[in-house]
Amino acid sequence: MTIPKDIPDKWFPIVLPLQRKKQQGFDAAKAKKKGAEEERRVRANDREYNEKFQYASNCIMTSKYNIITFLPVNLFEQFQEVANTYFLFLLILQLIPQISSLSWFTTIVPLVLVLSITAVKDATDDYFRHKSDNQVNNRQSQVLIHGSLQKEKWMHVRVGDIIKLENNQFVAADLLLLSSSEPHGLCYIETAELDGETNMKVRQSVSVTSELGDPIHLATFNGEVVCEPPNNKLDRFCGTLYWKETKYSLSNQHVLLRGCVLRNTETCYGLVIFAGPDTKLMQNSGRTKFKRTSIDRLMNTLVLWIFGFLVCMGVILAVGTAVWEREVGSLFQSYLPWDLPVDNFLFSAFLSFWSYVIILNTVVPISLYVSVEVIRLGHSYFINWDRKMFCPQCNTAAEARTTTLNEELGQVEYIFSDKTGTLTQNIMSFNKCSINGHAYGEVMDPLGGKPKRLDFSPFNPLAHPDFCFYDESLLESVKVGDPHTHEFFRLLSLCHTVMSEEKSEGDLLYKAQSPDEGALVTAARNFGFVFRSRTPGTITVTELGRPVTYTLLAILDFNNIRKRMSVIVRNPEGRIRLYCKGADTLLFDRLHPCNQDLMNITSDHLNEYAADGLRTLALAYRDLSEEQWEEWSESHRCADRAADFREDRLAAAYEHVEQDMMLLGATAIEDKLQEGVPETIAILTLANIKIWVLTGDKQETAVNIGYSCKMLTDDMTEVFIISGHTVQSVRQELRRARERMISFSRSREGSKVGGAEGWGEACFLGNGFGPAGADGGVGEEKQQQHQSPAPPSPVPQAVASLMDNISGEFAIVINGHSLAHALEADMEGEFVSTACACRAVICCRVTPLQKAQVVEVIKNHKKAVTLAIGDGANDVSMIKSAHIGVGISGQEGIQAVLASDYSFSQFRFLQRLLLVHGRWSYLRMCRFLCYFFYKNFAFTMVHFWFGFFCGFSAQTVYDQYFITLYNIVYTSLPVLAMGIFDQDVPEQRSLEYPKLYEPGQLNLLFNKREFFICIAQGIYTSVVLFFVPYAVLSGATQDTGEPLADYQTFAVSTATALVIVVSVQISLDTGYWTVINHLLLWVSLGTYFSIMLAMHSQTLFTLFPNQFHFMGSAQSTLVQPVVWLTITLATVICIVPVLAFRFLKLDLKPQLSDTVRYTQLVSQKKRKLAGRVGGVRGAVGSVSEGGRLGARGGSRRSGYAFAHQEGFGELITSGKNMRLSSLALANFASRTSSSWIDSLRKKKHSHGNTPASVSGDSSPAASYVSGSAPPLSTSSSVLGGTQDTSIEEETHTPPGQPTQMNAVPSTHASPGSASAPTQAPCVDLITPSLGRGPGGESAGGWNLSLGNVQEALFGWRGVAARISGTSSPGPPSVTKETNHVV
Repeated sequence: MTIPKDIPDKWFPIVLPLQRKKQQGFDAAKAKKKGAEEERRVRANDREYNEKFQYASNCIMTSKYNIITFLPVNLFEQFQEVANTYFLFLLILQLIPQISSLSWFTTIVPLVLVLSITAVKDATDDYFRHKSDNQVNNRQSQVLIHGSLQKEKWMHVRVGDIIKLENNQFVAADLLLLSSSEPHGLCYIETAELDGETNMKVRQSVSVTSELGDPIHLATFNGEVVCEPPNNKLDRFCGTLYWKETKYSLSNQHVLLRGCVLRNTETCYGLVIFAGPDTKLMQNSGRTKFKRTSIDRLMNTLVLWIFGFLVCMGVILAVGTAVWEREVGSLFQSYLPWDLPVDNFLFSAFLSFWSYVIILNTVVPISLYVSVEVIRLGHSYFINWDRKMFCPQCNTAAEARTTTLNEELGQVEYIFSDKTGTLTQNIMSFNKCSINGHAYGEVMDPLGGKPKRLDFSPFNPLAHPDFCFYDESLLESVKVGDPHTHEFFRLLSLCHTVMSEEKSEGDLLYKAQSPDEGALVTAARNFGFVFRSRTPGTITVTELGRPVTYTLLAILDFNNIRKRMSVIVRNPEGRIRLYCKGADTLLFDRLHPCNQDLMNITSDHLNEYAADGLRTLALAYRDLSEEQWEEWSESHRCADRAADFREDRLAAAYEHVEQDMMLLGATAIEDKLQEGVPETIAILTLANIKIWVLTGDKQETAVNIGYSCKMLTDDMTEVFIISGHTVQSVRQELRRARERMISFSRSREGSKVGGAEGWGEACFLGNGFGPAGADGGVGEEKQQQHQSPAPPSPVPQAVASLMDNISGEFAIVINGHSLAHALEADMEGEFVSTACACRAVICCRVTPLQKAQVVEVIKNHKKAVTLAIGDGANDVSMIKSAHIGVGISGQEGIQAVLASDYSFSQFRFLQRLLLVHGRWSYLRMCRFLCYFFYKNFAFTMVHFWFGFFCGFSAQTVYDQYFITLYNIVYTSLPVLAMGIFDQDVPEQRSLEYPKLYEPGQLNLLFNKREFFICIAQGIYTSVVLFFVPYAVLSGATQDTGEPLADYQTFAVSTATALVIVVSVQISLDTGYWTVINHLLLWVSLGTYFSIMLAMHSQTLFTLFPNQFHFMGSAQSTLVQPVVWLTITLATVICIVPVLAFRFLKLDLKPQLSDTVRYTQLVSQKKRKLAGRVGGVRGAVGSVSEGGRLGARGGSRRSGYAFAHQEGFGELITSGKNMRLSSLALANFASRTSSSWIDSLRKKKHSHGNTPASVSGDSSPAASYVSGSAPPLSTSSSVLGGTQDTSIEEETHTPPGQPTQMNAVPSTHASPGSASAPTQAPCVDLITPSLGRGPGGESAGGWNLSLGNVQEALFGWRGVAARISGTSSPGPPSVTKETNHVV
């Protein structure tokens, strides 16, 4: 992938000096600020001279610690965390005996444990960094020292050394190329590690040093280089070489950068200019932004709130202390005097405040942070171990490169994707063509089978064995000698810049400068026109077995403004002909008028190819007389030698000769999509995730791929093209787009059902408006507000509100130069509001910096979680800017992977990463946090209540060892197991029902409201755990008649009840039980009783009488029946309200996951009865094609795409690259597609409920299409039944279930409206015989329509259940409907 240029070439003479001046001023200011060098001076073979500048060595150090600095630096970093500092402060307080009623080890043990675990993790990470650094630094390099080559480690290379490089070696430092074994001082490098581009690049030494090809001559070289200081500009180098009293200008073409690999060059020598951290590779590495999840940020806020709550409790108890000491405590002064520092009740209250801060500090347990890290680590391992995200072709598994962002994967709202190599395979194949008005390549087997692949070997022994083509008529046209077909392939074999290498007879390897050219030349090769070799002035081709050598007169190079390239050749007969290929939109304007009819036919073919998402080129030729050639050649030479505006003069010369051409035809190349891309995009769209494509490719290419992967469809209302070159024009285009959206939405919202045929269709397509009620066609919001049978008139709303509720069947395509204006501060808001109202956004010709800017704009304006995915080095800035960065380990190096948070090899794995791992991680973390805060408030608040009964003496309820071990031993393991293994629905259901992803986007499972609910439950539990044992035990007696009302008995009873209650609660919270969950729960309970009995034993009391005060308490307490009765009573009072609340919530307002779980249970039960496994299958009714919105059948869309770079033609004609070898062409893979993708409806944003069912004869968006569905008794249910199980059988409801299926608030729920009778006798809605009575109350069972179930689970409306053959997860296949909704 190439990084595009923002500025057209014709602007360079004006813009570049301004840019350089601005950049130089910026660099100077930056250097002055940092005190860095302003220029670099390097003298060859003179270490003493260079060392006085103290340049950096070539040693790379990415590690953070060493043996000496690890402990102090790591502790310093850890105590920068507020929580660690907080607990250190508490530890210091506990060392003050006047205020501490707890031993110091109750805090230091958890603190040391947390610090140790974190330190071990940091040490392990740094060890691997040291290992990687050592591996790189110890690589061997040949350095010229004292006239001879010596092997030196990379770390010992210094600035000014001369290094010898050999083929396939990595470049050790940034070098000035001095000489090479290739002619003209050329060498070839691969820069995939730097910029992601896999095509080779040519570098050339300065002519004066190119002859220094051996160590003897190089040892005498003492030239001095003066150049720019170290910077991160990969495409720029400015310097001067001074040697022999002459200076030579240096540019980027003379430099080899660290990270490059030498290719196809035997040896070369280079002078080290920048070493180690000064190299451009290291300057670009930078520091990765530290990313925190939204849950992390919320936790920080909640911890501050909890600390404030702790202070409030401390103040309340301190006030209580003051009152008690003044009113009651003074009566005890004679035999209970205050300690020496205390001389009044106020000072006693002050000390009591700090004492209670220490006792109540467990509301913010330090083990919380350790547990969170352990859970995240477990989730990361699940991603790494997922075999369904392993690519066998690449032998690459998914990798979680960070452990801190897993739950953020469940909250993504925006995905920013690169195109080439991310959505596509970056592998081109010749697919179709049009020659002289005849289309080739469209082959249909009358029997419906796969067409037979052509075998070219009998016809052409030089044919490429991997080339795939199926239309035999094109091969026959070549064989019969059709002149147009011959000229067509002759053009493809001559008009290119491909290099050829023939290692053995017939074994041709093409090295194409772009994959497009490789595909075209390979196609010509297979059809008999084989490009064999070239020299600076000739091209040799084998035409149908006959070798022909053409004289290459000129190459009219490609650039992004011309969008075409041409060659002028002379054939052996002496005839001169110009061959041209390029964009049809430009090339057609340069055709001879006699081509009008052929141009019209070819345009139709190009429209078809573009609609298929193919990359198209038009081909033409022109015959030149000898006089015309001589005249043009002279003008071309003058333009080429011009000192100023050379590019403009050359462009004018090219334009002059590329006129009055004759059209030959057009080609269609497929840049194959990766497997599963359309399906993945469709599923993610149903999950309310918006996908933006940010690509450096041309608009035509990006748009075509958008159609291929179904981001753009012909059913879209409108696709807006933003291409203005000025701020004002971009602003006008954006405003015009918004006006069109609002106008269209208002027209549909205000249309009457019978008056506008498109209204029902609009609702049916899901453009943000709900289905009509039984008697009218009003949308959801209007129906809820007015409940009128007829749609009301549209109510005027603010533009912002309208944009938020826009229909969404729009797309926007914006070019890079327009995007630069749209991202300006005063236009950001307009751009965001316009783009976010669209279903698809494609940004073309964008730079890496613009990609990052787009991500930042969405982060700032929408406050949504963003994910960026790419495969090249030009995607690194975007990946680092997004909340989550995903790298594709593809064809463009590993820079994207190294900068990413997660990596895998196929785009299709993204849906599993988000919908399965991300959703589960978010769910688990939320459940873990809710339970953790609950159990700690239940544990800590008992001390608060006890303070009112102990004279506010800061006495603890529990034994100090119980306080120490509660969070790290007794209750830690079960909640960890839940946080690591819990699931609400299986992974298959997560993929089948994308709407399950929405709770994470809306942050429904853990927010401030859920936090306060957990806190309230914890406080309620603490009240029960304190007052129930207090009330029961205060009057209870032992079997011997002795009272049980003593402190130690109360402490043991309360602690035991607490452990049992929180264990029962974790059992209720766990939704997915494994052996590990069972084992850890019972082990935790067993550990509690074992440790308590051991610590209360006489043995420990005898050994440590000052530490173990509860001697025999457990043994005497737990044998009392009244104690167990108290524990049981407290447990029941704590748990029964929770059970009642959850049953009511499940009955009255079930979540989507509850619905899916229930349907799964019903399905499993029916499968067991049937004795075989069934699938979740159905079919989606679609709108008839006759009334589709915004059809683009008559529109003109160019499919032009050509991934070529300018400047390569000049290199060919100079003869300087004739030694360039080629790479083997990759095998062409076939692309799969799914028919159901074309009719996927846009997910609608509903703020209310939808009717339970609607009338089929009056609703524009009924829950079925009348007369279009077969009987449901033979189809599989959307609820998960077998094919032989009817929906009525699968929806028998147990007693107590609700009468309607509700979803989470953010999704569509069904209110209790009655089901209207339908007019389709073959369609049975999901309505049990026990329906809703006249009063609206249910007589039993669920009253569901098929539309309700599908709407709740999938986010669809108007879908009819039918048999489907699709087996992939996701929506079923589409069946065309012939009925219109009326």
